[in-house]
Amino acid sequence: MLDFTHDTFDEDTSQPRASRAAPASDQALLDAYSNAVIGVTERVGPAVVRVETGSKAPGARERGGLGSGIVISPDGLVLTNSHVVGSSRQIRLRDIEGIVTDARVLGVDPDTDLALLRADGARDLHYASLGNSQDLRRGQLVVAIGNPLGFESTVTAGVISALGRSIRSVSGRTIEDVIQTDAALNPGNSGGPLVSSSAEVIGINTAIISGAQGICFAVASNTAQFVLSEIIRHGYVRRAYIGVSGQTAPVPRRHAVVAGVENKMGALLAQIEPEGPAARAGLLPGDVVIKLDGVGINGVDDLIRVLDRDRIERTVEMDVLRMGRLRAIDIHPIERKPSARQGSVP
Repeated sequence: MLDFTHDTFDEDTSQPRASRAAPASDQALLDAYSNAVIGVTERVGPAVVRVETGSKAPGARERGGLGSGIVISPDGLVLTNSHVVGSSRQIRLRDIEGIVTDARVLGVDPDTDLALLRADGARDLHYASLGNSQDLRRGQLVVAIGNPLGFESTVTAGVISALGRSIRSVSGRTIEDVIQTDAALNPGNSGGPLVSSSAEVIGINTAIISGAQGICFAVASNTAQFVLSEIIRHGYVRRAYIGVSGQTAPVPRRHAVVAGVENKMGALLAQIEPEGPAARAGLLPGDVVIKLDGVGINGVDDLIRVLDRDRIERTVEMDVLRMGRLRAIDIHPIERKPSARQGSVP
């Protein structure tokens, strides 16, 4: 009796189906993919560092945070996440060769979850370049490098799943223009680079949705470049401030029709800080902001986004609905004072 439990054979061949090689064209694609990932890893991997925070007491286990970072200049500038740095003043960087270097915080920006460090006494380090995130396309190959769960120099690959996402930062503000990727990320990847096939850093890995699979986020490199330049120049990111708190609220249809506005939503002001710019301008609790300096406001996030450095110390017009009537109010935003963690560390 014949035994058919083993591998079956095709006609006119002596090779089992399971052991056949992939077609030459498919093999070439696989080789190209592998070579792209390997090339990126070899070029950028040495510039990725492990970021350790906290201190180690004698005879006790080490406590503190753990994340990743990317060296972006040969004199030791390192980008990472602000939530990795936290409130720590003692920071150590460990490179791919196991060399440990102390680092200091130049500045943090919780609103974008970014922080800039400088490695002390380090020169001629391996470093990577920031790319232009505006040139990215969905489906583009990307590589994430970091230290997930403490496993150093881990590489994962995937694609750009979406562009222009918005996520909530630890400060409560919305981070705009965020990159979504399916490259596997885990705790410890935070602060590490998301890299294009041309070995340019096009994002700083920042967030993972708990319970989701293949949905991870990175702050775009253009945002990182802006934060980097602001911290180097001022020690923090300059933003405008008017002294209000509020919430996103619907605009009643009848009010919109009477006022001649198209907004379905606006920013409802709940509290006005005494002697602040909003109070001096005559804004009141209950006012609904629908436009600022010509830009439509459809919620609190829009209002926060528009209050950028370009509107500091400049009188601008704010359109608000008050008791169903449209009012135009001139307001003079001031510079928001940085918190202790936003300013530069002496």
